[in-house]
Amino acid sequence: MAGDTKQRTAQRTAELSGFREVQRLSYACAEAVAAQLRPGVTEREAARMQREWLRERGVRDWFHLPFAWFGDRTAFAGFRVPLQFFPTNRKLEPGMPFILDMAPVFKGYSADIGYSGSLGLNPVQDRLMSDLRAHRVLLLEQVRERRSLREIYENVERLMTRQGYANRHRAYPFGVIAHKIDRVKERRWSPTAFGFGTQSLKGLAADVLHGHREGWSPLWSPYRFSDHPPQPGLWAVEPHLGFRGTGAKFEEILVVTDSRDPEESAFWLDEDLPHVRRWAEEEAA
Repeated sequence: MAGDTKQRTAQRTAELSGFREVQRLSYACAEAVAAQLRPGVTEREAARMQREWLRERGVRDWFHLPFAWFGDRTAFAGFRVPLQFFPTNRKLEPGMPFILDMAPVFKGYSADIGYSGSLGLNPVQDRLMSDLRAHRVLLLEQVRERRSLREIYENVERLMTRQGYANRHRAYPFGVIAHKIDRVKERRWSPTAFGFGTQSLKGLAADVLHGHREGWSPLWSPYRFSDHPPQPGLWAVEPHLGFRGTGAKFEEILVVTDSRDPEESAFWLDEDLPHVRRWAEEEAA
């Protein structure tokens, strides 16, 4: 029995290390590409820069291909149909906010991250990023309390309203604030469809069917199908704030377990990420 427990613990530690590695790789890519952005660069070019950077480091598959949003597109201004999420020829200008979003698969592990920044100073987005810290705290606390995903979603939205912001993850398909992620079988060549990796989509579809039978969903939304406690697993969580044509978000992996220990029942996979370091610096200032 003790041997089985040690083996499961070792396996879980190895798996989390794999997910942490690809998440850190993704954020390293975001920081590297952000440092190269200049006036006149288009969203399509920024998305291509992300793809090339990751492919040079061994990425061959994706949950979804990289996105880039500039200006008021960071707040999804006027978005009505899914095609509007894809990169455009919008050019970056001084002071303009941007969001880089990528979801690579590396060594069979997947991640989905969002990185917010601006080309030069942008006080509005700076404030949005600072205020996102409260959302990260709220999400973790309420997952540990085992509130339903739907209730947590509503409480996050209430916090945004109190802060004076609009909920922009409402604009995502199904209005999701998060989705489950998992291991993906490695292949030499992995096709994509509509910007999403077919292997990852198959896994998500299997989760949807499996969850439907058991009364849970891999999509964390404001709708009835998310009216259940957090399901153990890994969730890519992305609260997204908007204010007068400026948007900001973070996206990172939240680990949920079936442990009765509150601290072990849910935790952020990594505390050494750009937005977390930013908040630590703000607190120390």
